[in-house]
Amino acid sequence: MSPSTPTPAWTRVCTVDDIPALGARRVHRPQGAEVAVFRAADDHVFALLDRCPHKGGPLSQGMVFGHSVACPLHNWTIGLDSGCAQAPDEGCTPRFSVKVEDGQVYLDAEELNRLALDDTPCQG
Repeated sequence: MSPSTPTPAWTRVCTVDDIPALGARRVHRPQGAEVAVFRAADDHVFALLDRCPHKGGPLSQGMVFGHSVACPLHNWTIGLDSGCAQAPDEGCTPRFSVKVEDGQVYLDAEELNRLALDDTPCQG
């Protein structure tokens, strides 16, 4: 018998329609910064910590284009699939696992309770 990988516990956070096309919705957590849930033009849904790796700008207020978001403070381009800044900029913000099922958006409950809980300052 091989060890099995535990199945993530998913937390429903909204519906796809609750997220504006080419926009974001913020998800509050009891501890840690909020999570930004983004919807691209092709209806792909992504989730990142709502904090730019540069100066901590609110990514949920940025402009979504393709599978990227432009930080509203200094226009850094952050990949929605990776959370990483596009070169020549450097740095990443934590990415959260997303599941969309029957129009409902779910985030991994364990990641919500574990990732990026401190207020460590961003680089820059």
